[in-house]
Amino acid sequence: MTGTATRYLHLVRHGEASPDESGLTEGGRQQAILLGQRLQNIPFAAVHHGPLPRAEQTARLIGDQLKNVPLHLSEAAGDYVPYMPERDELPTESADFFLRFLDGATAEEREHGPALARQALDLFTGPVDGEKDRHELIVTHNFLVAWLVRDAMHAPKWRWLGLNHGNAALTVIRYAPGRPASVLFSNDMRHLPAELRWTGFPPEFHI
Repeated sequence: MTGTATRYLHLVRHGEASPDESGLTEGGRQQAILLGQRLQNIPFAAVHHGPLPRAEQTARLIGDQLKNVPLHLSEAAGDYVPYMPERDELPTESADFFLRFLDGATAEEREHGPALARQALDLFTGPVDGEKDRHELIVTHNFLVAWLVRDAMHAPKWRWLGLNHGNAALTVIRYAPGRPASVLFSNDMRHLPAELRWTGFPPEFHI
C-alpha cells in the first residue's frame, strides 16, 4: 500500500563518544542536550535508537528535552556495514581505498549488515498511512545515515561510502506521497557552538 501522508525522517549521528566507546564524553552529552533543545517544537511520533551505549545515551539526553516522545530500541538503527560492494561496482581510482576500508568487516558483519540495512529501509523510509504527516527521529551511526541519504538520492548502493556526518549533526529527509524522496538538509550543526562542531571528522575538516 502506498502511503498517503508525508514522513519527515530526522537522522542524527550519536554525540561524541569516549575513546573506548562505552558512552559519551562530556562534550558528547552537551551536543545531545543542545540538539534536543533545537528539536523541542517538532511533533515527533517516536525516537528510534540503536543498541550501543553511545546511541542510547544520546537518544535519552535528546528525549529529556522533548515532550513525552517514546524511545524505541531498534537493531536496524544500529552500527553496521549496510552494503559490501564488489570491486567492479567501485570507481577504478578509489576501489583500492574503499576495499581496504571494508577489509576489517567480519563474516558476521558481511552477512547481517545488509539484512539490517534492508530492514531499515522498510521501517524508516517512504510516506506513511493516514492523513497526518509524521516526524520520526533516528539516533544512529554514520554508516546508517549515509545509507539512508544514498537511498534518498537514488545513488548506487556502494555510495554510502564516503558520506560522513559529524557527531550530533542533523539530516532531514522528506518522503511525500507521489514524489521522490528529498534531502532537505544534511550534516547541519547550527545548534552547536564552534567548539562542539565537527567532532567525528579529521582535524583538517574542523572549520
